Amino acid sequence: MDKTHKAFMKRALDLARRGEGRTSPNPLVGAVIVKAGRVVGEGYHQKAGTPHAEIHALNAAGENAKGATLYTNLEPCCHWGRTPPCTEAILQAEVAQVYVAEVDPNPSVAGKGIRQLQKAEIRVHVGLCAEEAAQLNEVHRKYIQTGKPFVILKTAMSLDGKIATASGESQWITSEASRQRGHEIRDTVDAILVGSGTVIRDDPALTTRLQNKKGHDATRIVLDSHGRTSTNARIFNPESRADVIVAVTPNAPVQNISALEKAGAEVITVPEAHDKVCFKRLMEILGEREITRVLIEGGGEINASAVAAGVVDKVMCFVAPKLIGGRSAPGPIGGEGVSSLSEVPLLQRFNITPIADSDDFLIEGYL
Repeated sequence: MDKTHKAFMKRALDLARRGEGRTSPNPLVGAVIVKAGRVVGEGYHQKAGTPHAEIHALNAAGENAKGATLYTNLEPCCHWGRTPPCTEAILQAEVAQVYVAEVDPNPSVAGKGIRQLQKAEIRVHVGLCAEEAAQLNEVHRKYIQTGKPFVILKTAMSLDGKIATASGESQWITSEASRQRGHEIRDTVDAILVGSGTVIRDDPALTTRLQNKKGHDATRIVLDSHGRTSTNARIFNPESRADVIVAVTPNAPVQNISALEKAGAEVITVPEAHDKVCFKRLMEILGEREITRVLIEGGGEINASAVAAGVVDKVMCFVAPKLIGGRSAPGPIGGEGVSSLSEVPLLQRFNITPIADSDDFLIEGYL
C-alpha cells in the first residue's frame, strides 16, 4: 500500500514540475485525486492568479471526489490571496483523506490548512516524499522566508577551468547537448542576469531556444554601472517580448540612461559597492518585483562579485573534457579571489551528472 501511495504522490510531483518558470511568485504544486485505486482527477498550478492544483483536480474529478483521496506535494492553502482558499473547496467536495508531502513554509499557511482539514474530520497524512517535495520548491521557500530570489550561477568551462581561450574565443567550449540543457534551465527561471561586459563582448540574445517546444523567455537583466550597453545589442530584439532591465549606479551618465530607455530598457539605479552595482540591494529590488528565481550567466567578474556578495544559492557548472591552457585564459570566477584556502566557499550536496549524447558532465551544488 505504501508503494501505491508513493506512486500517486510522485505523480503529483511530476505534474507540479510542469509549472516551472510560470508560477512565480507562487510555488509549484500538483494534485491527484484517487478513488478505488483509480485516478479520477488531476491538475497542477499553471500561473499565479489562476486556479491552484487542487481546484483543477477537483474540477476534473467532479462527483467522484466525494470519499476520495487527494495527493498534493504542498499543503493546501487556507487563506484568500489571488484566488480563494483550496481547503474550502476540498471540504465542499467531501474528500475523505489527504496526503501532503510538505507543510507550506508560507507563514499565512504553515500548518493552518492541515489543521482546518483535520478539524473537519478529514484524515491528513503529512511527509510522504517530503525530501523530493522540499527540493522541488526550494525557490519558493527562500523567497517566502527572505523576500529575495533564489540565485543560480551557471557557467561552462574546460576540464582545466577555462571559459575562453587567451584570445577570448568561447564559442563553443561545451557540446550542443550541454547548451540545450542550458536553454532548459533558462525555461524555468524568472530572470537571466549578465554583466555589460558579456553583452559588449558576446552580444547574446538571452532567449530560450528549445528543440521540442516553445520556450519561456525570462526577463533579461544587465549589470552596467555606467550604462555602457549598446542600444543595438541583441537583447533589444523585438522578436522577444521579455523585459530588459539595466541596473546602473548613481554614477551612470544621464545621456546613457536616456538612450537605454529609448531602446526599450527599464533602467533602475542601484547603490554601488566598490564602484559596481550592489548585488545584495539588487536582489532585494528583484524580490520586491516578485522575481523569485535568477540565473546568472555572466563572465568571471560578475560571477566573482555575486559569490563575494553571498547572493548565490546554487552553482551549475558544465564541464567539457578539453584542455585549453593559457596563463591569460579566463576562468569562471575572476575578481581578487581569496588569500587563504580556509576562506574558500564549499559546494554542498553536489551531484555530477553526465550529459546525454555528449562527453560533457554537469556539476551541481549549493553554497
